[in-house]
Amino acid sequence: MTIDQIENEVLKLPQHDRARLARRLLSSLDEDSELEKAWYDEAECRLAELKAGEATEIPAEEVFGSIGIPTER
Repeated sequence: MTIDQIENEVLKLPQHDRARLARRLLSSLDEDSELEKAWYDEAECRLAELKAGEATEIPAEEVFGSIGIPTER
């Protein structure tokens, strides 16, 4: 597959998928791309767990409050 063919196929994707792909491509150009990829993969995993009901959200106020950092709203 040529780069032009790939580009044409990618442009057919929904906007959120193109944005995700763009972020991944840009991060691959960075020196710290492996670290960024690891964090990205972790975030994707956590999101999937939330959507599947395998994890629950904890409000920031509760998290920071538990370690003594007050939050303002």
